[in-house]
Amino acid sequence: MKQIRTEALIPAPPAKVWAVLTDFARYHEWNPLNIAADGEARAGGKIRTTFLNPAGRAGATITQTVTLTTFEPYSALSWTGVVPLLFRGTHLFRLEPAPEGTKLTHGEDMSGLIPLTFSRARLDRDFRPHYVAVNAALAKRVAALA
Repeated sequence: MKQIRTEALIPAPPAKVWAVLTDFARYHEWNPLNIAADGEARAGGKIRTTFLNPAGRAGATITQTVTLTTFEPYSALSWTGVVPLLFRGTHLFRLEPAPEGTKLTHGEDMSGLIPLTFSRARLDRDFRPHYVAVNAALAKRVAALA
């Protein structure tokens, strides 16, 4: 399995961060990686999402229906998308209260034939910057709504 993990401190309580993360219909307004999403914010909910493909050519996107596999209000959110044998990805957000606001852990666990070709260097070069950009955009969005 290949993993990406990033962290950020967002100067707002987890409830405010959670509200932005689960407002899928507004992802297109702020999220630079998951550029469109729509669906039910509940455990087992189906979300139709369009996201940039860091493994593809610049600007390439993938549209896929994913399933919310973790839905723990104010604490943890993840969704999983599958292309049998080729790819299984679980995109995750963990929120922890911190004295300065919310500690965000954001990343993805990937398995299947396609991720086998990804080196650590490639994940750091081609994928990680997108996840860091989401963290910054999320913090900016939460601040703008405060």
